[in-house]
Amino acid sequence: MKTWMLGLSLAFLCACGGPGPSASAGGACCAAGKSGEKACCKGEAPKASACCQAGDRQQVVAKEYLVPAGSRTFQIEYASKVAEVPAGTKLLRLWAPVPADSAVQTIRNLKFSREPKIGTEPKYGNTIAYWEIENPSGPVEVKMSFDCTRLEVKTDLAKLAADGPAEPGKHEVFLKPDALVLVDDEMKKLSDEVVKGKSTTLEKARAIYDYVVGKMTYDKNHEGWGKGSTRHACDVGKGNCTDFHALFNSLCRAQGIASGFEIGLYLPYEKGKQEPPGGYHCWALFRVPGKTWVPVDASEASRFANLREYFFGNHTANRVTLSTGRDIALEPRQAGAPLNYFLNPYAEADGKPVKADKSWTYKDVN
Repeated sequence: MKTWMLGLSLAFLCACGGPGPSASAGGACCAAGKSGEKACCKGEAPKASACCQAGDRQQVVAKEYLVPAGSRTFQIEYASKVAEVPAGTKLLRLWAPVPADSAVQTIRNLKFSREPKIGTEPKYGNTIAYWEIENPSGPVEVKMSFDCTRLEVKTDLAKLAADGPAEPGKHEVFLKPDALVLVDDEMKKLSDEVVKGKSTTLEKARAIYDYVVGKMTYDKNHEGWGKGSTRHACDVGKGNCTDFHALFNSLCRAQGIASGFEIGLYLPYEKGKQEPPGGYHCWALFRVPGKTWVPVDASEASRFANLREYFFGNHTANRVTLSTGRDIALEPRQAGAPLNYFLNPYAEADGKPVKADKSWTYKDVN
C-alpha cells in the first residue's frame, strides 16, 4: 500500500479545514456568504480558500436565501493516469482539478500519492494540482483522495421575487461568451422571445429554464454531444448536461443575467448504493442581482420529469464540484489551448498534449 502524502501547505490545509491551528477558518469564511468573503479578504481568515480568493469569479450561494436541508458526506478517490508516455519524453507535465471549500461543500483530508504544487488559475479561481515528472520511464498515475460534505441546496425562491440592487461591473466573466457558449444577436433575439412578458430576473430565468428543458432531449447517441455547445443545442436539440447548460448560460447572458457552469462528480441519488461511477455531471447557476446565485439542473429535469420543479432553485447533495467555468488556462499555463472545461486530468509531454484519463471511486460515510 502506498503511503499517502499531504501535498499542500499548512495554509491551504487550514483553509480547506484540514490539520492546523485554524483548521475550520477557511470553511467558515466560505460558508458565511457575503460577510465571510469580506472578512477573508481583509485577512481575518486564511486567504488560501478558493472561494475567498475568487470573489465574483465564483458562484457563491448566500445562505440567507436557503431553506434548511440535509447533507451528504462521502469519500472520493480520483486517479489521474497517463497510460502511454511517448518514448524519450524528457518532461511530463500533469494537471488535475482539486475540489475546494465553498458555501455548499466542505473538503477534508485532502491527500495525494505524489506531492503536487498547488496553484490557482486566474479566470475563475479554480484550484489546480500540478506535477513535473522528469524522464518518465512508463505509465504515470497519481491518486488524490478526500472527504466531502455536500449540502442539499434548497433556495427560498419567495425571497428572490424582486431583484436586489444592480451590480455594475461585477460577475463579468459570467456575462461574456465562451468559445462554445454564444452570446450574439441570434441568442439575444431568441432570449427576448423566451422571456417576453417577464420582468424580474427570477421570472426570466424560469422562462429560460422551461424553454431549455422543453426544447432539449437528453441523448448521447449522436455525433457532437458533450462539448457544451450552444450551436449544437440549438441545431440538434439534444445532448448531455454540458449542452443543456450551454444553452441555458447563453440565453441568460443574452438577457444580461450572469450565469455560469460547474462540473464535477455525481454519485447515485440513494445513499449507500454501489454502482459503477459515471464519468461526470455538470450544472448551472444564475445570479439574482444584489442577492445570491441560484442553482438549476436542466438536464436532470429532462431525465426525471417528476423533478422538473425541484431542479429550478435546488441541487441534490450527491455531487462534488471540481471546477467552475469554460476555456480554462491552467496554472502554470499549459502549452496547448485553453481547456473547454476542467474535469479530467490534462498532460503534456515535452510541450505537446498527451492523453490523460481519470478514474474514481466513492464511498458514503453518512
